[in-house]
Amino acid sequence: MKNTVLIGGGQGFYGDGLAPLDDLLSVGLDYLVLEGLAELTLAILQKDRLRDESLGYTRDLPAYLAKAHPALVSGKTKIVTNAGGINPISAGRVAVDTLRQLGGSGLKVATVVGDDLLGRADEFDLPGGLLFANAYLGAQPIVDALRQGADLVITGRVADASLFLAPLMYEFGWESTDYDRLARGVVVGHLLECSGQVAGGNYSGDWWNNSNPFRVGFPYCTVTPEGEAVISKPDQTGGRVTFDTVREQLLYEVHDPSSYLNPDVTCDFSAVNLVDLGQDRVQVSGCTGSAPPDTYKGLACSPNGYSCEVKLGYAWPDAEAKARVAIRYIKQRAKEIGVEVLEFWEEYFGVNGYGGPTVPEELDCEPPEVIGRLVWKCADSTQAARLAREAGVLGLSGPPAFAPVGRARDGKPSQLLSVVPFAAPRDLVDAFVRVSIEEV
Repeated sequence: MKNTVLIGGGQGFYGDGLAPLDDLLSVGLDYLVLEGLAELTLAILQKDRLRDESLGYTRDLPAYLAKAHPALVSGKTKIVTNAGGINPISAGRVAVDTLRQLGGSGLKVATVVGDDLLGRADEFDLPGGLLFANAYLGAQPIVDALRQGADLVITGRVADASLFLAPLMYEFGWESTDYDRLARGVVVGHLLECSGQVAGGNYSGDWWNNSNPFRVGFPYCTVTPEGEAVISKPDQTGGRVTFDTVREQLLYEVHDPSSYLNPDVTCDFSAVNLVDLGQDRVQVSGCTGSAPPDTYKGLACSPNGYSCEVKLGYAWPDAEAKARVAIRYIKQRAKEIGVEVLEFWEEYFGVNGYGGPTVPEELDCEPPEVIGRLVWKCADSTQAARLAREAGVLGLSGPPAFAPVGRARDGKPSQLLSVVPFAAPRDLVDAFVRVSIEEV
């Protein structure tokens, strides 16, 4: 058993930055975890799979493997990632091909499947016509893959923190009923899962106090067999790791801190103790745990029409009034040409585009420019696109001082998806979970 495990958070979403990996890998990680699946990401990946059935995984996976390849082939660092999305089998094939092209042999790539419930919708009382249905698996399949010698583990939908918990369970021999230790491992995962956030990214306090905003620092954690941990970041990188940045991330996306549900354990985050050790190091301890929920969380996705949008910019004077007239014109045209709009959404950046008044009324002044944004939903893409064409006349025949914004995307219909959570009985899911190993 190792005395400590060094684990790093190298990705927080599909499309995250690659540059910070150089600094992160330089600290000598035992495990690099790449967490690429936000709640919405499976819906994005489904659109890929509709175009090409071989897709459905996060397509930046080869770029991450290229960055991490030297550490991987050296035998020092293993990688765990949920880059498989809704097609982990294809992701596994791409990973093997990428590693072969990069050179080096003997690496073992594990692929975890079983979270995909689409073909078993009836067993879970799900409606027909779904585009995907997936359960959030826990750490155990990843632990099984590591026990089989995997150097790279690729999964589909796994709970974010469980990606980090699994290496700790494997290295320290934690059992599935070691609830306090598992809870501490989940805390580690929860703190690291959003890459730079715990290290000062998105910090709501004095965010400007950043030693090097042009060299983003991603976090890593040193963990003991009892789950005691110290969060840090590479030297010379920007951001900061402090009591405040860590506690802000601890409460991120948490409904009930005293009962944080994870597939592996229910955690009491209210028992967590944070000690700022200085020099970008925060000690984390004290979390307790109890039995996990009886069910897995699932997500079911179905088609939900099409949207289109236009963004119309106007300059002072009367910028807001101009934008409102222009948007009223488009809405009126929908009635006149018979486009059935199921829903409109309008907002005015420079006035209220961020959820409330931008310019306080007591200042009695006009915004220098306003961007009016109108989004509409239709049952089919043809109707959605038809209304978008009505905006063109505003260029020369609408209010003055017009400047189109983002025209490359405007007017192009986008399919909308409805994503609904459901409870999936654990025994029904676990019976189909499998781990396969391929050697490069």
